[in-house]
Amino acid sequence: MSKKLEITLTRSVIGAKEKQIKTVEALGLKKIRQTVVLEDTPAIRGMVNKVSHLVTVKEG
Repeated sequence: MSKKLEITLTRSVIGAKEKQIKTVEALGLKKIRQTVVLEDTPAIRGMVNKVSHLVTVKEG
């Protein structure tokens, strides 16, 4: 059974760089306080690290 990550958008993307906005969208997040559950893969970890100041992550 693979691990999952609960990723929640906690800060607005207004004023963020274009690449960061695209990364948040690629994670499937559209609104503040929206949460998505994704597989814990190196690609997803890298995306989360790029926007770590905008999201919170719970391992589960």
